[in-house]
Amino acid sequence: MINIYKTIDGKIVEIDEIEKHAWINMVNPTEEELLSISDQLNVEEDFLRAALDEEEISRVELDEDMNQALITIDVPIVDKTSQMVLYSTIPVGIIETHENIITVCLQSNTIIDDFAKGRVKHVFTNLKTRFIFQMLYRVATRFLVYLRHINRMSTEIEKELHRSMKNKELIQLLDLEKSLVFFSTSLKANQSVLEKLQRGRVIKLYEDDRELLEDVLIEVEQAIEMSNIYSNILSGTMDAFASIISNNLNIVMKVLTSITILMAIPTMVSSFYGMNVSGLPFANFGAVVIIVVILTALVAMILFRKNMFS
Repeated sequence: MINIYKTIDGKIVEIDEIEKHAWINMVNPTEEELLSISDQLNVEEDFLRAALDEEEISRVELDEDMNQALITIDVPIVDKTSQMVLYSTIPVGIIETHENIITVCLQSNTIIDDFAKGRVKHVFTNLKTRFIFQMLYRVATRFLVYLRHINRMSTEIEKELHRSMKNKELIQLLDLEKSLVFFSTSLKANQSVLEKLQRGRVIKLYEDDRELLEDVLIEVEQAIEMSNIYSNILSGTMDAFASIISNNLNIVMKVLTSITILMAIPTMVSSFYGMNVSGLPFANFGAVVIIVVILTALVAMILFRKNMFS
């Protein structure tokens, strides 16, 4: 799918044809769409296909002959399931040509949608460098938003664990920890890309753009720090609850073992007196019952003093 946008009278407007200073957004494009854009704008096909690989890493590439730059970054996405909200990342390619900006990604995401629907203010497609940095800033802030969501979700799951101690909650925490690993890895790669852009060799930097890029770097560094902190907390929490569950299991086994010992005493005695053997002491039924009760009570008292029932 291809959508074309342009800033007209200070607002992002969708247009029908590619014009100078337009923004071309491609979401999961077909082979025909890729070839069409490549021919119309004289863009390297490899640049257009870069972000269509889910395993593509964040990087920058400059084609001086064609006067084009490719910036590939990871953006956060939400994957909602029936039981859980999971987070991961996908690559987005931003291509700067002499007259246009092109974005390419595998699926629709909130960052692109915010720009397309005009939720981001003061966006001008003719100011290409600033437009790119505004998009990068939006990516960094979206990471921070999702990290706060993950922190709230982990807190709620911990409260459930205090009440239920089920495997379901531990699996949910494991999924959140996986999301944090994705975020941390992607943020570090994005940071490397931003540092390369800061040198001014890939795209031309203006003074206002440098300040915006510095703000983006600050947000990314904060997101990296938050993801590391939340990951460490989550890992420690999972280890603690796993130990608690294991300890609870040991307590249950200890109580069951104590009960088994107590039940074994009358069983063992009754098995002796249930045999057709003459000459057993205390053959009177009443005396045997009294002995069994006393012996069981004595063993129960010993086990109780050793905290075998708690």
